[in-house]
Amino acid sequence: MIKQIWPLTFIVSLRFFGLFIVLPILSVYALQMPGATPFLAGLAVGGYALTQAVFQVPFGVISDKFGRKPVLFFGLVIFIVGSVIAALSDNIYMLLIGRFLQGAGAIGSVVSAMIADVVKEEQRAHAMAIMGGTIALSFAAAMIIAPTVGPAWGYDKLFWITAILSVVAMLVLFTSVPKPPHIVHTYSQEESKFTEVFKDKALVRMYVTFLFHSSIMTMAFFIIPLVITQSVNDGGFGWAHAELWKVYFPAMIFGFFAMAPAAIYGEKHGKGKEIFMISIVIIFLGFLAMGFSTSPWLFIVGVVLFFIGFNMFEPLLQSFVAKYAKVHQKGAALGVANTFAYTGIFLGGLIAGWLIQNYDRGVLALFVGLLSVAWFAWVYTMPSPNNRGNVYLPLDLFDREKVSALTEHEAIVESYVNETEQIAVVKFNKDLIDEDEVRGMLS
Repeated sequence: MIKQIWPLTFIVSLRFFGLFIVLPILSVYALQMPGATPFLAGLAVGGYALTQAVFQVPFGVISDKFGRKPVLFFGLVIFIVGSVIAALSDNIYMLLIGRFLQGAGAIGSVVSAMIADVVKEEQRAHAMAIMGGTIALSFAAAMIIAPTVGPAWGYDKLFWITAILSVVAMLVLFTSVPKPPHIVHTYSQEESKFTEVFKDKALVRMYVTFLFHSSIMTMAFFIIPLVITQSVNDGGFGWAHAELWKVYFPAMIFGFFAMAPAAIYGEKHGKGKEIFMISIVIIFLGFLAMGFSTSPWLFIVGVVLFFIGFNMFEPLLQSFVAKYAKVHQKGAALGVANTFAYTGIFLGGLIAGWLIQNYDRGVLALFVGLLSVAWFAWVYTMPSPNNRGNVYLPLDLFDREKVSALTEHEAIVESYVNETEQIAVVKFNKDLIDEDEVRGMLS
C-alpha cells in the first residue's frame, strides 16, 4: 500500500507546503504593497479558500469522467502559474490574482479519489492517515521555514519555492504515480448525474461535518497567534512572533500521534462514529481553555487539546466519504466534501474576525461551544460509517453477470468490476447480510 500511495501523498504534501509556507508572513508582505489595505491583505491570506471551494467539485467531476492524472496535471499547472504571478507581483491586486489562481488548482479531492481508487477500503483510513500526517509535517516545516527565508531572502522567494516544488510534483506524477485501475460499472446515465451525490443522506451528513470541522479550525488558527502575541493590556500574553513555534510544535506532535489510534479504532474496530464524538468533545474543551485561560500555559494546553481533537478526524473524514460514495461518484463526492471544507475555512475566518472585533475570545469560545453541541448532535444521529463491507471475487471463479445481478438485493449497495486486477467488488450492508451470505448468493 505504501508503494501505491507515497507518490500521491508526496504530491499533495508539496502542494500544501506551497500554500502553508506563505501563511505566517503573508499579511506583513501584502500590507507593504502599493494599494494594500488591511481588508485586501486579509483577502490575500484567505482568498485562495474561495477559489478552492469553487473548483473542488468541477475538478472531482472531471476526474471521474476523464481520468485522475490529466486533471492532476492541469491543477498543478494552474497552481504554478498562480505562484509565479504572486512572486512577480508589484501591487496588491496582482498578488490577489496570483493567490486566487493558486486556489483554483483544486486537486485535493482528485488526490483523495485516486487514493480511494488504488487502495482497498479496509486500508483506506491508514492511507488517508499517512496523507494527513504528511500534510501535518508540511505545515510544521512551513511554520519554521517561512519566518526564516522570507525576511532573509525576500518574501517573493517563498512563491518561487512553491512554483519549483510544483514542477517536482509534476515529475513525480508522471514517473511514480501508478495508473488507476480500469473500473467497469453498470450505472445508467441518470444514475451518474452529479446530483446523485446529494441523495445519500450519509454523504450529506459527512459534507456538513466537513463544514463544521474546517470552520472551527479556521477560528482556532485565527485566535492562537492573536492571543499569544497581543500585549497583556489587550488580553494577550505578549510573546514575540518568533516564539509561536513553542505553541504549535507540541500541539502538532500530540496531534500527529493521535491520528494512528483514531484510524485503528475508527476503521479496524468499527468505531468511527464514536471517534468523531470523542473528537468533538476534545475540541470543545480545547476552545474553552483557549477562550478563558489567564495563563499562557493553560492556553497552550487548550491548543494541544484542539490539535488532538482536530487530527483525530483527519484519517477518517476523506475515507468515510469515499466509503459512502459509489464507485462512479468518488471524485464528485470528495469534491463536494472539500467544497464544504473550504467554504467553512472562509466562513470561520469571517465569523472569528467579527466576534473578536466586537467582543472577545471568551465569546468566540462560547460560540464554538454552541457549534460543538450542534455538531455532536449531528454526528450522533448519523448512521455508522462502518456498516458497509466489501467482498472481493476473482473473475476466474465468479460470473460477472451474476455479480452484477446482486444489486437487485436490498442488502447489496453496489457491485463493479476492476478489470485491471480481474476482480469483482461487491459492497454490502453489514446490518443486513454478511460476507459468507454474499458468496452463497453466487453459488
